[in-house]
Amino acid sequence: MPVPVDDQAVGTADHVSRRMWRVFEPYHAVAYFAGEVRRATDALGLKGGWMSYFGTRAAPLGAVPAEVVIALFYNFHPEMVRRAIPDAWSYASPDALLLARLEGVDQSLRRLLGAEVAAGPEIAEAAELARAAAEATGIAGRPLGAANAALPWPAEPHLVLWHATTILREARGDGHVASLLTAGLSPAEALVTASAAGGPPAEMLQTHRKWSQDEWSAAVQRLRARGWLDADGALTPSGQAGRAEVELRTDELARQPWEAIGEARRARLAALLLPVRERLLAAGAFPVPNPMGLVWS
Repeated sequence: MPVPVDDQAVGTADHVSRRMWRVFEPYHAVAYFAGEVRRATDALGLKGGWMSYFGTRAAPLGAVPAEVVIALFYNFHPEMVRRAIPDAWSYASPDALLLARLEGVDQSLRRLLGAEVAAGPEIAEAAELARAAAEATGIAGRPLGAANAALPWPAEPHLVLWHATTILREARGDGHVASLLTAGLSPAEALVTASAAGGPPAEMLQTHRKWSQDEWSAAVQRLRARGWLDADGALTPSGQAGRAEVELRTDELARQPWEAIGEARRARLAALLLPVRERLLAAGAFPVPNPMGLVWS
């Protein structure tokens, strides 16, 4: 069974919000990797996995134009987004996609965890704790977090837990975008430095976010001119410090919900979610390596 490797890439492994993200992110990520959501959107007529991804993840925002998704999702190539949005809304409304997303998540969690675990008391307790953290998450300046927080809560505990992790991760992601902007990193530069800091392989990020070789090379050259990368493409001391500051600021901006529920409830939630995460990983729900940068061995 896979076990987590401490995240040492940017020196923030001990930050509470990063630890909690590493615990709950696989539960949220079944929406992207398990397959049931894709099948539900295929049934609605959407074309391909990326239209399914952009359509379901952006659906809480309503039928927004591509530019809004480009801005908020940040590191995807703009043309990649434009191939999916706004066409997705011509096949299914955002409300229909939200329903398909939740139905697909329901099916995937029941399959991956087993019906008994999905309906068990540990999931119900985790759902209560995670909901408390999600409801304590600030929404000011966090459009994706806010859009998901505005959705109605599901009834079943395993879906309450999924919805809570979605609010928490999207709010964290909004803060991460703010951190990247503060650091002056363009979308492609953000990916280059994430990989150089020990994150996912550069080839994976470039391929999955659809940046051309010329665009990727231009980002590398800009980072070298800025003093963040050396001639071999490794982070310089300045680059290491800059990337570490991005991650620390991201962690700090995501601290609020975990402080709100307190150390005891936070520790209990982590204890409840760790075996769930291991079960999901053992079932192959979460690929390694992956573009999100979560690593296990």
